[in-house]
Amino acid sequence: MKRRRTDTVNERDDIAQVNKALWKSWAGDNDQYTTPWLDLKRDLLEDFVEGRIEVLPRPYMYVYPRRVLEAVAGKKVLCLATGGGQQSAVFGLLGADVTILDLTDEQLAADREAASHHGYHATTIQGDMRDLSAFEDVSFDLVYQAISIVFVPDVREVYREVSRVLKPGGCYRVGHCLAATQVVDDTTVCDDGYVVKGIYFGGEMVEADGREFRHHLSDVFNGLCELGFRIDGVWEDPRHHYHLSNPEPGTEEHMVKHVQKYFAIMAQKE
Repeated sequence: MKRRRTDTVNERDDIAQVNKALWKSWAGDNDQYTTPWLDLKRDLLEDFVEGRIEVLPRPYMYVYPRRVLEAVAGKKVLCLATGGGQQSAVFGLLGADVTILDLTDEQLAADREAASHHGYHATTIQGDMRDLSAFEDVSFDLVYQAISIVFVPDVREVYREVSRVLKPGGCYRVGHCLAATQVVDDTTVCDDGYVVKGIYFGGEMVEADGREFRHHLSDVFNGLCELGFRIDGVWEDPRHHYHLSNPEPGTEEHMVKHVQKYFAIMAQKE
């Protein structure tokens, strides 16, 4: 496994510094997004890709849509800010040539652990998703990004870099948080619903331990189109398939019964 670091990452600005500390903390606490998927099986992934199951089971259910996993064997795939040892394991098990760029070495250690455990090759690079200068132009067939773009203020910064490193005809799968749901207080339940708390127009949300940003749909989609991407499809997050019949108010299971929080776009570089 190759391991590299780009020095642009953590000195870029205070946003990177604050969120780096957040992700280091999450990785140290074995957070749900930084615990490597060591129990994941190739047979399960093949069942999903070939349509024998509708969605992947917990905890893998937020890897979607199925078409992003089709025919990836031998393809050069960049897992961009994907948490640690999770989506990279999916592509590694399916035979892709996997590279991972993430903000902290703690996250990348989980990617290396998954690669060693499952027996596939992976290259890990510490860096900021807004700066992919570690890569040459037209390097990848696919860039897969989780909902991590919420941690940067301007989606176009990331889109521009992804466009540069993608090959012509390459695919960009990016997860987003619906801006409207980011003004919903997911900890306060009122009459079996949730309270809208906050202003929709206005980008930054300063959390107790990190900084997140609302991205409006006009920027999310127009930003891709302006950079020469063709939108191939949009999918809502499938985790509502697994909500409990009577989930406890204030939990994620209860929240997703009431409102969709996430979606993913697949776009092709023309």
